[in-house]
This record gives sequence, C-alpha cells and structure tokens, in this order.
Amino acid sequence: MASGIRVKIAGGIARIVLDDGKANALSAERLYELDEALGAAEKAGAVAVLSGREGIFSAGFDLKTFQRGQGATLEMLSAGAAAIVRLLSFPLPVLAVCTGHAYPMGAFLLLAADARIGVAGPWRIGLNEVAIGLTLPRFAVEIARHRLSPPAFARVPTAVMLDPDEAQRAGYLDRVVPSGGLAAAVDEEAARLRALDMPSFAATKQRINERVLAAIGEAVRGELLSAR
Repeated sequence: MASGIRVKIAGGIARIVLDDGKANALSAERLYELDEALGAAEKAGAVAVLSGREGIFSAGFDLKTFQRGQGATLEMLSAGAAAIVRLLSFPLPVLAVCTGHAYPMGAFLLLAADARIGVAGPWRIGLNEVAIGLTLPRFAVEIARHRLSPPAFARVPTAVMLDPDEAQRAGYLDRVVPSGGLAAAVDEEAARLRALDMPSFAATKQRINERVLAAIGEAVRGELLSAR
C-alpha cells in the first residue's frame, strides 16, 4: 500500500487511515489505493474503519488535477464515483471517523459510510464546490440527496460549510464526541458493528441503497456522455 493510506487488520476490524502528512487530498491514485484497502478489508471479512489524520479527514478532490485537463479530471471524478459506489455496496459495515475538516470528496465518503463519528472542534464539513467555481458532480448530488436532511440538501448550492454539531444535524455525521473520547467511541461502535449478523446486514444494506446506486450509475453515464 502506498504511503498515503495505512491499513491494519486485526480482530475483524480493518483500520484504514488517510494520512499523506498534508491535507489528504484525494487524487485518482489515492482513490485507487482506498479501493485496494477496502479490498483487503473485504477479503479479511473485516469491518472497515476509515479515518483521517488529526485535524483533517480530507480536503477533498486534488484541485491540482483540475488544472491537468479534461482527461485527468474525468479520471479523478470517475474514481470518486467508484469509491462512493464501493462504499454503498460494501458487504460489511463501514465506519467513517471524521477527525477534522471534511471537504468534498471527503464529505462524500462520510455520506457513503454506514456509520459516522465526528470529533468536536473548529472543523468545517460540507460541499463547497460552488464557492470555488466548481459544479457539483451529478453522482455527488445523488449521494447528498440520499443522506442529507431536506433542508441541508436544499442549501448545497450555497456552498455552506458546517461545524461538527451542525454537520450532525444535517446528516453528515451520526454522532460527535470530544477529542478525548474519540478512540473509545470508535472502538465501541466498531465492536457493535462487528457483532451484527453479516448476511442480514449485507442484504438489508443492498435493499436500502439500491435506489441511490441506480441513480449514481445513471448520473455517471450522463456525465460521461456530456463530456464527449
């Protein structure tokens, strides 16, 4: 595994840590590494716990890639959509641990996880594409529609960024804990998820996510056609 992602699997739990020593920007290459990490977790039959480094979950898509032209941009966006589909269809529970700021694509990963814990602090979480001159990808619109509250979804065009408590109310997070209690909260939730009946979990998750997966597939096809 490349240096931007660490994976440790033990006791039925795969701890996948995004840590490039900087902002955890998600290039196509980094998203491919995430897919490899999830593949290792699935092979081990392990609950996946996805976290960032202290103060930053992810700064989102690698903005430098947008400057490399349409081909590189489409590859990165396609890898982002594939990562969302991977998480939504992953047959084992995925726990996302928001360790700080979460900008797109980091916020998309939170929205695609089965359970989300955030750490309290002066962090900003949300979809700010419009503020930096970007249009929200259609696949991202679908995952936002699937997980955010209706009022929060309606505010997406305004590029609002939220603190952790606001993000919990909006639907990005399920729970916010103090920094000193994060490790214990993650261990407790991972153990709870590990104790689920996995065939029942996978079948129920498939039923719950089948509509959003179909919508994302249609969105990706439409985006690729319009880019030709």
